[in-house]
Amino acid sequence: MNLEALLSARLAPAFAQVAQAAVDPAVRRSRHADYQSGAALPLAGPLGRSPRDIAAGVLAAADLTGLATAEVSGPGFLNLRLTDEAIAAGAGELAGDDRLGVPRTPRPERVVVDYSSPNIAKELTVGHLRSTVIGDAVVRLLEWRGHDVVRANHLGDWGTAFGMLIEHLGPDDAASITDLTAFYQAARSRFDADADFRTRARLRVVALQGGDERSLRQWRHFVAASQRHLLAAYDRLGVTLGPGDFLGESFYQDQLASVVAELTAQGLLRESEGALCAFPPGFTGRGGDPLPLIVRKSDGGFGYAATDLAALRYRTGDLGATRLLYVVGSPQRTHFAMVYAVAAAAGWLPEGVRAEHVAFGSILGSDGRMFRTRSGESVKLAAVLDEAVDRAAALAPSAEVARAVGVGAVKYADLSGDRMSDYVFDWDRMLALTGNTGPYLQYAYARTRAILRKAQTAPGPVLITAPAERALALELLGFAPVAAGLDESLELHRLAGYLHGLAQTFSAFFEACPVLTAPPGIRQSRLALCDLTGRTLRQGLELLGIDTPERL
Repeated sequence: MNLEALLSARLAPAFAQVAQAAVDPAVRRSRHADYQSGAALPLAGPLGRSPRDIAAGVLAAADLTGLATAEVSGPGFLNLRLTDEAIAAGAGELAGDDRLGVPRTPRPERVVVDYSSPNIAKELTVGHLRSTVIGDAVVRLLEWRGHDVVRANHLGDWGTAFGMLIEHLGPDDAASITDLTAFYQAARSRFDADADFRTRARLRVVALQGGDERSLRQWRHFVAASQRHLLAAYDRLGVTLGPGDFLGESFYQDQLASVVAELTAQGLLRESEGALCAFPPGFTGRGGDPLPLIVRKSDGGFGYAATDLAALRYRTGDLGATRLLYVVGSPQRTHFAMVYAVAAAAGWLPEGVRAEHVAFGSILGSDGRMFRTRSGESVKLAAVLDEAVDRAAALAPSAEVARAVGVGAVKYADLSGDRMSDYVFDWDRMLALTGNTGPYLQYAYARTRAILRKAQTAPGPVLITAPAERALALELLGFAPVAAGLDESLELHRLAGYLHGLAQTFSAFFEACPVLTAPPGIRQSRLALCDLTGRTLRQGLELLGIDTPERL
């Protein structure tokens, strides 16, 4: 039962009667009541009446029988207090609902989510964490809501660096690569120091791009070795990317010429300093000159824009996607906005098809700068996870639980804040058992499971006999409106914030309301509230990609 929606449905006819037009009652949770409607305030101007007068008229016309009581408050708010019976009935409905009141979307879409997207030949670093973790949570959420989701791991697996890497690899060495970073650094050092090797590497690029079978075979071995490293890292991080989701830049190489030809035929490209560029309206440089999107470089090669345009055309055309999500850092905002503008002008983003940049901020160290090692190098993701699990071992009864707590703490720290903001990587804060942290939520879930294991009776109908019971049941009923809006907003921190609030409310309930020693009837009701709390925490954390150990 979505009480927010039910209250809105009861108030909407009354607002329409008073305003003589359809009005969104704008019902929201409130600190001053269970719910509050502020819809009377913006009606004051059009109706020429005070907001309090409008709210009083709505209150007189509304039928809230059996659901809530209401009063006009402040400048014209409607404060709504649900009846205990309505709250108990709503919680009872949740108990028998596998989806906890959250329906599948009535308008499913085919959504391509572009995320993680590392470069081949380099290990994942903490710089890849946000795209991978945010993208995985977005994918989980959209699939749970009923959308048809295509994961797109757009690997950097093509380009001039591969001549150097393949030449350094040798014909039979792919299986021996154990440290991607060391391998890349060795190849780079050899390229810089050895003129003969440098010449061979450049010739190897020409051979690779020309389709030389030996070069392509070595390239495939190298890519396969790199992908094995990536899959191991994804498995450890607990994200859902698999081998079938790799679709790198190399996939689009034979499509780039047609991208240029089609854009040229539509008059969307013009030459600038030897390069073919698009100049979408509204984009200017620092001096006010039109900002170019370079599609084909002056040397005849293709840049990132060409590949991104080819990928977009493929996703809307061949895959039939109606929504494209690019989980990429905020600094790429202008690039993607220009790509979308050119694609729309070319007809590759037809009406009803959306392309969205799911941007995010940076991870900072305690000094407020980009999070790096003391020597200034990128921090390897494997090292972060190693330390997270080691630190979590003190909180966990087993190695498997330590992994769930440590990895979960890292992921929750990333997801619990507004993704547009930077955040400081702080071990002590993210692994704390108090506050808005992953371990705090996992501990709350484990506590619900412990109570249910000790119980001698099954959960029963929900009764409201104490303020803490009422508060917990009301909080549980808030899951549906939060979760149902996320597939559009993608504001994952709102889900995390809700789960933290639920865990806090459960803690207050646990302190105020004995469960196992409560009298018959009340004991079964409180067990039902414990069970619902656990199920909601587990479902919410699962959407965020975080495991929930049964014991902690």
